[in-house]
Order: sequence, then structure tokens, then C-alpha cells
Amino acid sequence: MKTLFTAVPAAVTLLMAAGMTGVFFAFSTSVMPGLDASRPGTAIEAMQHMNRKILNPLFLSSFTLTPVAALLTAILLFFLLDQKTAALLFLAAAVVYVVGSIAPTAVVNVPLNNVLDAASIPADPAEAARIWADYTGRWTAWNHLRGVACGITLLLAAFGMFVWGRGSSPARRSHMRPRRTAM
Repeated sequence: MKTLFTAVPAAVTLLMAAGMTGVFFAFSTSVMPGLDASRPGTAIEAMQHMNRKILNPLFLSSFTLTPVAALLTAILLFFLLDQKTAALLFLAAAVVYVVGSIAPTAVVNVPLNNVLDAASIPADPAEAARIWADYTGRWTAWNHLRGVACGITLLLAAFGMFVWGRGSSPARRSHMRPRRTAM
């Protein structure tokens, strides 16, 4: 029962980290290059709409609960199952996610989104180009970091599950030791 109780947040960590990796990857590899290839006024308007629509319960819960699920898994692995190495990997996953995804989002990407959202679409194409240029390069660079951090989070959690699966209770490990035979 303890194993199942721990497997649920572990699986949730993997699923949410994978989803967030995919979201950031998609923005870096297709959405932003596509918008950069559009007219700046069109890009501004489209990004304003995307920034509003992404604030939905599914995205927000995946974004904010990934490190919570990883931390819960780490605690359960450490205290319930005595899986210290796997627990440390899940703890590292939570830390990497907070530092590499949540912090840049809060400090860079959301403030840039807010500035862009407050902008009206200028009639002057040169002014629209300036607004978009001020936004896209910095936003996309930090989005790359968020995507990499989420990918590392996913790998750490997957490795934590692997380590957890390879280890087990002390009783099982004793059965895995080679038997000594008398000569």
C-alpha cells in the first residue's frame, strides 16, 4: 500500500513534467518562430490572446503542481519506503523545476507578457515591429531555459523511479545478494 501511495505522486510528477516540457518545447520550436515570421501587429495580437488563454485550470495546475508532486514523492520515498537515493532525485527534480521554470516565469516571462498585454496594436508597422522585437527575443530565450529545466526535471524524476525500482525493501535486497557456498 505504501508503494502505491508513493507511485501516484511519482507518476503525476512524470506526466506533468512531460506536459510542461512539451508546452515550452512547442513554444520554442514552432509558436514563437511562427509569430516571428508574421507581421508584428499580428504577432502581438496573437500572443496577447495566447497569454490570456493559457491561464486555464489545466495549464495552471500542471505548471504549479509539478514540483509539489515531486516533493511529495521525495518525502514519501524517504520516510515511508527508505529509498533515500530515489528521494533525493525527486527532490532535485522539484528544485530544478522551481529554479528553472517557476522563477523565470515569475521574474521574466509573466512581466513581459503583462507589458505586451497592456500594449495596443499600433497602426504604424515600425512601432509594432519595435514592440514585438522588445518582447520576442528575451521571452523566447527564457522560454528555452524553462523547457530545458522541465526536461531535466522529467529526467531526474524518471531516474528516481528507475533507482526506486532497482532498489526495494531491505528484505528483497538480501535475496539479491549472491549466496556463498562452502568449499
